[in-house]
Amino acid sequence: MEYGFRLPSALDNRPLMFPEFESLMPQTVFISATPGPYELEHSGQVVEQVVRPTGLVDPAVDIRPAKGQVDDLISEINIVVRNGWRILVTTLTKRMAEDLTDYLHELGIKCRYLHSDIETVERVEIIRDLRAGVFDVLIGINLLREGLDMPEVALVAILDADKEGFLRSERSLIQTIGRAARNLHGRAILYADGITKSMARAIAETDRRREKQLQFNAQHGVTPRGIVKPVSDMIEGVYRRNAQPAAHAAEKNADYRVLSDPQAVAKKIKELEEAMYRHARNLEFEQAAALRDDIKKLENRLLGTDLPVSLEED
Repeated sequence: MEYGFRLPSALDNRPLMFPEFESLMPQTVFISATPGPYELEHSGQVVEQVVRPTGLVDPAVDIRPAKGQVDDLISEINIVVRNGWRILVTTLTKRMAEDLTDYLHELGIKCRYLHSDIETVERVEIIRDLRAGVFDVLIGINLLREGLDMPEVALVAILDADKEGFLRSERSLIQTIGRAARNLHGRAILYADGITKSMARAIAETDRRREKQLQFNAQHGVTPRGIVKPVSDMIEGVYRRNAQPAAHAAEKNADYRVLSDPQAVAKKIKELEEAMYRHARNLEFEQAAALRDDIKKLENRLLGTDLPVSLEED
């Protein structure tokens, strides 16, 4: 403003600073699986809901030496794969994820890596393929993203767990370990040469939740049962269509009209892209993948031929 880049009115039309927002907050309920210091300090009472109706317990946590961690991981992968389950592996860097993926490929292990360079829609495909059994091991850096809570995952392996940082903090470790909590046989292995304070707190919290669930199950006669999420539609390569209007863009029997105007086609592609990303943000991965396929078809026909492009009627 002082140098003329912003108008004086910007002072009255700006996002609130956090203290200003706090002063306007009414009675507030913080909801989090892993509340941070701010939430705990500003809460008059903490109500825990760590007991699962399904009886599933948090995974058992095992600490193993970082030396020889890859060889040990390979033996664990073979055991888990023989039982028909999947594995999540988290590394420190993108390069490590790619190198480990290449090495496991050479050994005949079906795996893929996941990092920030991968587009949203491709990420949806990778998660779908992991659940469908196209590959068995998913290697990544940040496994805290949405969509990675899969009942097929029986092992979470954290390499170099004693290297302090954002993805090796107490909260991150708790969340990463919890990726194996949807499976009856879920386990977590932390490879480290020593136990950091973050590791100790994360393991203690996981064990506390595990013990609480075991006590609840014993008191109420609850037999743990796994979560069932159908994947038959994925295995067959067919995207299940939602009956709601939001998913009508991928229906096979919808009415079509023929457009030959490139501008109209480009506009339609943009609309489908917006809908695709909206579905992805809402974790509606099958609808997003179906829209992605429609977009590819439109783009290929538009760029490859002069034929009219068939579009669905909104």
